[in-house]
Amino acid sequence: MRARLLEACVELLVERGYAGTTTTLVSERAGVSRGAQLHHFPTKADLVVAAVEHVMTERGIALDEAARSLGHPGTRAVLELLADHVTSSVFTAALELWVAARTDADLLAAVAPLEAKTGRETHRVTVELLGADESVPGVRELVQATLDLMRGLALATTLGDDDRRRERILDQWAATLDQTLGRTA
Repeated sequence: MRARLLEACVELLVERGYAGTTTTLVSERAGVSRGAQLHHFPTKADLVVAAVEHVMTERGIALDEAARSLGHPGTRAVLELLADHVTSSVFTAALELWVAARTDADLLAAVAPLEAKTGRETHRVTVELLGADESVPGVRELVQATLDLMRGLALATTLGDDDRRRERILDQWAATLDQTLGRTA
């Protein structure tokens, strides 16, 4: 029942945003009584914080699975994996929570440490996939810039899809990474 409530909460965050996600809608979507929902999550904040943890865990699992399926990829394949990761519905739900947390101190207190943990894990996976040597000055920042670029592309996708633009950006960034990391394309 708890898992159904969390999944319903994430679905509603994606569909209706944070403001449009209510505990009543979550319990209806999950197919559980309002009393059962209140038993597990007495407030919207309790429910959303649990959903935040759920979302962050799901994001990590999804990225690890995708990374394992790549094997030993080229730079462009790594960028495609990261771009797909940040345009998933799980990322969209996380984005809703980030925006809501900006003005909600309680939510921020729950989201910030979880996002920091997820960010560290995403950075670690990216370093491994790129075969990047972070002992070289500037490489750590280049990896972080890559992740920031991916989030920026994901934000742009929420407003409108431009696959050709995305592909050109990923191609150029892959060439930049290969050159800077001393790799052959």
